Amino acid sequence: MRPAGDVAPRMVRVTGFLQRNPHDGQPASQRTEAYLGYDAKNLYVVFVCFDDPSKVRARMSRREDIFSDDSVELMLDTFHDQRRAYAFQTNPLGVQWDAIWTEQAHEDINGNLTNFDSSFDTVWDSKGRLTHQGYVVWMAIPFKSLRFSPAQQQSWGVILYRGILRENEDDFWPQISRRVEGRLNHAATAKGLEGISPGRNMQFIPYGVLRSFHALDTIKDPAMPLFDNRTAEFRGGLDSKFILKDSLVLDLTANPDFSQVESDEPQITVNQRFEVFFPEKRPFFLENADYFKTPIDLFFTRRIGDPQFGARLTGKVGPYSLGILASDDRGPGDSVPNNSPISGDRATFAIARVSRDLFRQSSVGVIYTDWEFPGAGAFNRIGGVDSRLKFNPNWTGSFQAVASSTQNEDGSYQAGPAYKAETSYTSTHVDYTATYNDISPGFTTTPGFVNRVDIRDLSNSFDYRFRPKSGPVTSWGPGVFTDNVWAHDGTRLDTYYSPGLAVGFKGQSYLTFTPYTEFRERLRPSDFPALTQNQDFHEHNSAVNFGTSYLPKLTVQGYYQWGDGVNFVPAGNQAPFLASADTANVLVSFLPVTALKIDNLYLFNRLRDRASGAGIFDNHILRSKWNWQYNRALSFRLILQYTATLANPEFTMLQTTKQFNADFLVTYLLHPGTAIYVGYNSDLQNYDPSLALDPMGNILRTRNGYINDSRQFFVKVSYLFRF
Repeated sequence: MRPAGDVAPRMVRVTGFLQRNPHDGQPASQRTEAYLGYDAKNLYVVFVCFDDPSKVRARMSRREDIFSDDSVELMLDTFHDQRRAYAFQTNPLGVQWDAIWTEQAHEDINGNLTNFDSSFDTVWDSKGRLTHQGYVVWMAIPFKSLRFSPAQQQSWGVILYRGILRENEDDFWPQISRRVEGRLNHAATAKGLEGISPGRNMQFIPYGVLRSFHALDTIKDPAMPLFDNRTAEFRGGLDSKFILKDSLVLDLTANPDFSQVESDEPQITVNQRFEVFFPEKRPFFLENADYFKTPIDLFFTRRIGDPQFGARLTGKVGPYSLGILASDDRGPGDSVPNNSPISGDRATFAIARVSRDLFRQSSVGVIYTDWEFPGAGAFNRIGGVDSRLKFNPNWTGSFQAVASSTQNEDGSYQAGPAYKAETSYTSTHVDYTATYNDISPGFTTTPGFVNRVDIRDLSNSFDYRFRPKSGPVTSWGPGVFTDNVWAHDGTRLDTYYSPGLAVGFKGQSYLTFTPYTEFRERLRPSDFPALTQNQDFHEHNSAVNFGTSYLPKLTVQGYYQWGDGVNFVPAGNQAPFLASADTANVLVSFLPVTALKIDNLYLFNRLRDRASGAGIFDNHILRSKWNWQYNRALSFRLILQYTATLANPEFTMLQTTKQFNADFLVTYLLHPGTAIYVGYNSDLQNYDPSLALDPMGNILRTRNGYINDSRQFFVKVSYLFRF
């Protein structure tokens, strides 16, 4: 636990880590020392973490799955602009996680705000080892993996972090206080970095996928579904990267890799009034995605279904940040029957965003998005401005104004503006956010994700937290969330009011109770043609949310909501009606041995008729994921998932569907870009074996029995060449 050798005395030694959680500003409960140095190629950091080794949480896991463990992290604000930073984190065994931190938070898949974009992956090295006094972690960050200015002498922002899970403890150097909003404005300044450069390096990642499959095809001729079988099909492509002037990155791709090794996490999609968001997982679109993020989500890359070519230029020059992306998309022409006039046609996407730094941590930018589909004579074009403003250490704000122009495939034209404004206050005890959205009836974004228009929406979120100095409770306090939505003609649409109480405990444990949520929802004939006039629904719900990782080998999380809900998919031509609703999810994560993690997830959603108590539908999703990490590079993963919607045709037009999916994957991952995958996937559904269609044109379902509607075996190889 002490440095030795010729190099050690020349490294910078850092001590004096301070808590942010649970006791802001107090000394860390365990001693941490860090040592920093560099040579012509790498930046080095060594964390020496003193602790009782029997209490340290550490396991051999797959890359980026480290949040059940203690951890250390290095953050580098390489442009020292207090807006964006690289984050390199490992657990005590050196298992890696990396991300991009941005001071402007964005919503994740669950609607929660986060500043980390963990889709960022790059090449770096790390080692970790438990000792009789704690653990030691060594990191080497190649300058080739970073972007920074071409100046001879560099000045970077640096933050060091250590997390101690059993205490819910976050320790930082220098101090990162809750009393002040933001993180990078607290960073220490690293001076004296001389004669370094990422170089005008080039990177090439060729890949190849060989697969055999058997799959049901319902697109070529929807009236006659049939099976497509291939004993061997090869697909290959190339991703390339060129570094320009140290800080600009040009990415080019030909037939990019879009076979998703990672499957989507399950979500409830039944009886949802609005489109459900599934995050991007494809490598080409993930890197530097934060350059295109704005308050209104105008670039949701999953809209690009099947590109053949793509180019992206991102980076920073002086106070200007730049992001430009262009791509084609074969998806629209491939997702229609062969006899369609647009079969085989492709669309194009072009996105451009430029922002300029203002003052300490503010910025202003412009964005333009263009989707063109010449085969159908359609287009969608959007332009506008956005800004982030930091008024003082606690108050921040953001604003965006855009307008769209759209020629639809049916020949109709629509246009309209959209606005979003948000302000937030952050302090030790109080968090407050106010958000206003104004989306006109004619606004639409084909490249983006805006799932509701014709609204004026004002929401407020307020939380107060008491933070005891001692005891098992780390924080507790009340909160309230309100939301009011109107149409542009003044019609009140939604009114939402939800007070709650949240308690945080040591051992990553929490309990949130929402005793009474009042939701008034108004549906219009324009929303549901079965309605002859506006109809109000007065809904009441209660909910409890809990979780704990007190035991090192077991994590349990659960959520249950009960009360009212609207049946948006009634039988026949009936109008939507109010029903009794229950929603639940449970996660049990078990670590029987160091290298094995078993995640079991259950999602449940149910509607019942209020008068008779009869079931309308039950939706079940049961997923079990097993991951055995043989060593840092080699892992074996098995996912078993059962999904069922049990529908009562008296009350709903939903079909009774049952699906069972099995997914097995062997991964050998040396580092991002260089990997071998061998996988097998099989899917069973309760389709009628003859593939007969019902009057709605859907394949008939059976109450019992399954057919195999798809199976696939594949081998995928990619290799990173870096010059």
